[in-house]
Amino acid sequence: MLKRFHQLHQKVSTGSQKGFTLIELMVVVAIVGILVTLAEPSYRLATVKAKEAALKRDLYIFRDVIDQYRADQGKYPAALSDLVEKGYLRSIPNDPFTGATTSWVELYLSQGDESGVYDVHSGSDIIGTNGTSYNEW
Repeated sequence: MLKRFHQLHQKVSTGSQKGFTLIELMVVVAIVGILVTLAEPSYRLATVKAKEAALKRDLYIFRDVIDQYRADQGKYPAALSDLVEKGYLRSIPNDPFTGATTSWVELYLSQGDESGVYDVHSGSDIIGTNGTSYNEW
């Protein structure tokens, strides 16, 4: 019996059992936590840059379509919704920073006989990565 106990004790002490100790698991969790902490700012910046790229694309399309509308109709649209009604856009896109289709700021021209939406800006007053507010882009 004593010999058998001694054999079992030897197996345990020689490391023949497989698995991780609590210390090893804590070290791994700490390393993963540090990596997540380091990666998080890069993730946030990448998210903002993606929204900025979407905003630039949307503004480019809006401005191009407004110019097309004026060339075809001989006047600026009375509202952005006219671009959808006349088939220049399928729908008004969401502002990437406000998340709403109704937050776009329409700039109206009132010179002589000519009036209507001649430009559009974001409705967000957040400062972009270039130091300019999105509603000034």
